[in-house]
Amino acid sequence: MFSKKQRMGIVLGMMLVVALAVVPAFGGSAVVGSVAGSMNATLGGQALIPNTTIFSGDSLQVKDGAAVVAVGRGSRLVFGRETVASFLREASEVTVLLGQGNVSLYQGQAGVNVRVKVGTVTVAPTGEFKTLGEVAMVNGAVVVTAKEGKLRVEGNGPAQEVVKGKTITVAAKTARSPQGGAAGAGSGSAGMSTSTALQVGSVAAGGTSTVMSGVAISRAGDARDAAAAANSTASDAVSAAEDAAAAAAAAEAAANAAGCALDKVSVANDGVSVFDPDGTICQ
Repeated sequence: MFSKKQRMGIVLGMMLVVALAVVPAFGGSAVVGSVAGSMNATLGGQALIPNTTIFSGDSLQVKDGAAVVAVGRGSRLVFGRETVASFLREASEVTVLLGQGNVSLYQGQAGVNVRVKVGTVTVAPTGEFKTLGEVAMVNGAVVVTAKEGKLRVEGNGPAQEVVKGKTITVAAKTARSPQGGAAGAGSGSAGMSTSTALQVGSVAAGGTSTVMSGVAISRAGDARDAAAAANSTASDAVSAAEDAAAAAAAAEAAANAAGCALDKVSVANDGVSVFDPDGTICQ
């Protein structure tokens, strides 16, 4: 038989084991980043608002709008219209699992590493330079465009590098393709139908506008915050000026009162007013 003290020790030990088992479940959701701006977007079914923290495992949906996510210092993800994506955070790397639509990524030299995964295809900056690129899904194909720096594409055939100003198209490897391997390596248009090629061209042309609209949303949020801060500072300045004016008036009144007292004493002593000769203040 266990003593009361021993039973208490066993209960406390079991509670500790349960607590240690539960902590990882809550602490396992690593922070991916925060929302810099959004329009017509939801996170987990809830309306997306600026400064919302995004965690690993969260799901993002953009309708007819855009969303900008700040990742660490200097990295940005801009999600275009009709986009569905989720996030995965591993150590110093963030992966966007793109279900549909498009995402533009910007990674600075000192920023968190970001990459985009569509099926078996993975797109990531080389990490050597500042990188700006876009990944889009078009009719089952993955269209990759590099605006700045270089992007490395892996997962369907030999790895490829996309340099500044180039676009390639590869098939998301969800089923065997009769040709096999990467489709349209180099030009990004070989083996595609006319309609698909036109859509790819439209995506490539719209990449810059998507990034710029996302940057505009982000800057609008920053400007709004700066304006609010400026208004607060101006209000504080007005309050300080009013306080200073009140203090000056009080000081002047005190000086007048002291002068009047001195004047009355002077008049009582020798009949000469030294502070208020004309008698307008000390009546």
